[in-house]
Order: sequence, then structure tokens, then C-alpha cells
Amino acid sequence: VIGGKWKAIILCNLRHQPRRPGELKRSIPGISQKMLTQQLRELEADNIIVRKVYNQVPPKVEYSISPYGESLNNILDSLCSWGEDHVKTLNEQGNDVCILIKD
Repeated sequence: VIGGKWKAIILCNLRHQPRRPGELKRSIPGISQKMLTQQLRELEADNIIVRKVYNQVPPKVEYSISPYGESLNNILDSLCSWGEDHVKTLNEQGNDVCILIKD
């Protein structure tokens, strides 16, 4: 359900606040619009995220983690911690890697 290259990254970006698709695309370097849309649809179909459509002009859509998706918080915390440790290890090996943090 959360396998693959992008789903965990998408979920990490949605953990603290709802995001619009454009915000997600800007905060995830390297993901194409097609891939983002596909991954969001799959996460929504699995009830991990919720898509909220606002009835306004221009149309507004936001994605957020569903109550069911929040059951992944402990797993995501562990993945984030591992990722931070991995970046440190790569830096110690001489690789110039950093974590992008967007507010």
C-alpha cells in the first residue's frame, strides 16, 4: 500500500497539514505530474488519504491523511528517522546529500 519510491515521501509531506497538488509537486523534487496524480489516486483508493474538493472558482483540491492513514504514523516516524541517519551515513562517506525541509 505504501511501497514504491513516492508514496512514503507523499505521506511525509501530508503528515502535518493538508496540501494542494501543486504544493506537493513543488515539495517533491523529481516527481512528474503524472506520477504524483497516480500515486495520490492509489493512496486515496486505499483510504490512506482523503481528497477534499472545494466548490469554488477556480476549483480547489486538498489532500490530507485519513484517520485510517494516521495508523501509519509510527511507521512513518521510523522511516523518517532511518532516512535522517542514512543521510548522515552518506555524508560521512563523502556524498553531498541533504534533506529538503519545506514549511
